[in-house]
Amino acid sequence: MNCYQNGLTRFLLTKIPFFKEIIVSSFSCPNCSWSNTEIQSAGRIQDQGIIYTLKVKSKQDMNREIVKVDSATTRIPELDFEIPPYTQKGSLSTIEGLLDRAVAGLKQDQPLRKVSVPEVAEKIDGFIDELNKLKDGEREFTLIIDDPSGNSFVENPFAPQKDESLSISHYKRTPQQDAQLGIKAEEEDEEEEKPSNDIDSMRNEVLTFNTNCPECNAPASTNMKLVQIPHFKEVIIMATNCDDCGHRTNEVKSGGATEELGTRITLHITDVSDMSRDLLKSETCSILIPELEFELGMAAVGGKFTTLEGLLKDIKDLIVSKNPFTCGDSSTSDRTEKLKLFGQKIDQIMAGEMDVHIVLDDPAGNSYLQNVYAPDPDPEMTTEKYTRTFEQNEDLGLNDMKTEDYQ
Repeated sequence: MNCYQNGLTRFLLTKIPFFKEIIVSSFSCPNCSWSNTEIQSAGRIQDQGIIYTLKVKSKQDMNREIVKVDSATTRIPELDFEIPPYTQKGSLSTIEGLLDRAVAGLKQDQPLRKVSVPEVAEKIDGFIDELNKLKDGEREFTLIIDDPSGNSFVENPFAPQKDESLSISHYKRTPQQDAQLGIKAEEEDEEEEKPSNDIDSMRNEVLTFNTNCPECNAPASTNMKLVQIPHFKEVIIMATNCDDCGHRTNEVKSGGATEELGTRITLHITDVSDMSRDLLKSETCSILIPELEFELGMAAVGGKFTTLEGLLKDIKDLIVSKNPFTCGDSSTSDRTEKLKLFGQKIDQIMAGEMDVHIVLDDPAGNSYLQNVYAPDPDPEMTTEKYTRTFEQNEDLGLNDMKTEDYQ
């Protein structure tokens, strides 16, 4: 697109930790040395939109990696600056690269503006200077990425610890946003069949529906079953098997309503036998290990019905084994060594060699950890009910939910 000679485009399918798959396309021209990089989401449009709010406080924050898809809106409130959706192609870059791209876009037509509308060109020059000051770290600012598709991403360089400068919130898309993303709700028939009252038959029946494999996108089937967990509630277990690539995955959905109170379950691991405890982690549940200063967000590994050992293995795979930031140009020796040490500590926990606490914090109250002494109390496990905050209700979509006098 620069000299109109033939160049070469390379495609790479990769996974980003705590995120999902993306396709990186990189073009380079051997004639004029012009290059360009774009990204596309390799996964489906998410169920909810996402907002990343990052407080950029230092020059180091400029090196944070960012995935910005074309449906995302980028804002810097301090400058009243906004990049609307669908005005730029998706990109895999850093915050510094994002600002460089914005400056390059503003400079593009400046020579013409200085001739035709010099007043506007002068204002844009001043705005470019402000962006350059932010890029040089001369002042703090807030970066907001609002993506209704849920496929954008901002790196947490302190992983697996919590990032105090970065906040993430999810929201329900509006019908207008669904239309922009090309999502069309299925039309419901006015005359719906009356639901069957035979709940027992549903518990004994495995439902199957067609879908696509999340790995190779080939046609696959998903099995779904309603299961009653003792001393808890009913859940829906969904399992997908792909005959083409052999990929297998399972997911758990709560079969009941959101509880009135949130639930915080704390288990003191005292023996290796604790690893065999059944565990239900809903999509809204966060995982904390205070002794490791570790916190895993609510949507990181999805909903799961597994054992405590299985959950720890999933955490280790997500952070250590399947982390592309530990290799290639984006890796650093400090980060790689830190994640390797974290993996060793997870192994020690699974072997019963570390005295730690596991905390399941679910504001929706739909997570569960097996009490091996049931129906008697478990001396090593405490279950606390708490009132959700306004922010937690906002994340769950409860603040806008109207159940009384609904029309």
